[in-house]
Formats: sequence, structure tokens, C-alpha cells
Amino acid sequence: MKLYFTKTPRIFTRIFSNYTWRFSSDKKEIYLTFDDGPTPEITDFVLSELQKYNAKATFFCIGKNVEKHPDIFKRLITEGHTVGNHTQNHFNGWKHKTVNYLNNIETASKLIESKLFRPPYGKIKASQGKELIKKGYKIIMWSVLSADFDTSISREQCLQNVLRNTNNGSIVVFHDSLKASEKLTYVLPKVLEEFSKKGFTFKAIT
Repeated sequence: MKLYFTKTPRIFTRIFSNYTWRFSSDKKEIYLTFDDGPTPEITDFVLSELQKYNAKATFFCIGKNVEKHPDIFKRLITEGHTVGNHTQNHFNGWKHKTVNYLNNIETASKLIESKLFRPPYGKIKASQGKELIKKGYKIIMWSVLSADFDTSISREQCLQNVLRNTNNGSIVVFHDSLKASEKLTYVLPKVLEEFSKKGFTFKAIT
């Protein structure tokens, strides 16, 4: 089992208050986000499920995947979702010099016209974040982690990670990747159905 928090501790949001972790909202609004796509085998499924509920979401795309699958990327935008930069090559910020990290993001930005950014693995150095903010980027983190990437948990546990921790203004992380697909195809329809019944709407981050 990997070490991570399914619900982001408040101390993180206070220490890194220049990043966006959730949205304050008196309305029943949830912000679903999907990292690592576009991926033909799963992103089209996600889009079709979202469409059933008139739900909008935010897709943090990897540049090299956009290059491979421009038709799916175009569909994201055409159907009213927003996109964000997730680096060109899924760089772990802790393992790269700031200049190299920023260059990789810049490469992706030629394909992904967005000032929304999410660091892969949630790992970003303070120096990298500072420079990105100077460049006008909004760094989007999360308040709820589905853990759909974790092969050691069941799909039922993944579902509970979301149902138990999500409320008004939550930013929820899923992954439209092959690794996460087994859990995502089970969890996403149930999340959309359950929160829709409770009167929630699903918004894209802008």
C-alpha cells in the first residue's frame, strides 16, 4: 500500500495556500478532475458517462498523449470540459531541476492552451511552483483522492474514498489511464449517480 491521503489534511492547504485545493461553496457543486489522458480505451468512456448527467469536468492532460490522440483532446473541449497542463512527459517535480521541469511544461503548453496546471504525483518544488505562478499558472491540487491508481485496494474501497470525503466545493482526482481503468469504470458511474440524486452538480474548473 502506498502512503497517501484520500482526504487532504488541512495543514497542507494552509502551508501551500498559494495552490488551489478546493473551492468554497454554499452550493452543491463538485469538481471532478481526470489526470494522465487522453487515453483511447478510457477517456471516451469517461466523456460518455459525464454526458449522461450533463456533468462538466477538468482534464489534466499529458502533452505526449495529446500528440498521440488529438481527436479525443478535441472532443474534451468540444463537449464543454476544461483542460489543464500535466507536463509533457509526466514529470515528477522532485526529481527534476526547475529549469528542466518548466521547459517540459512549456513544451506541453504548445499543445494544451491552458493556465491550469496540476503537478504529476502532486510533487512540485517550491521554486517550481513560484515560477509557474509568476507565469500566470493556477496550480490545482485536490481535496479528495480516489486512489483509483492503487492496485492494492478494491474498487469498492475506491468508491468509498470518494463517497465519504466529497462535499460542497471538493476537487476530486481520478485518472483516465489504463492503470486506473478497472476501478474508474466501476466507480465513476456510481459517483455521478449518487451525488446527482443528492442534488449536486458537476463543474469544470475555469
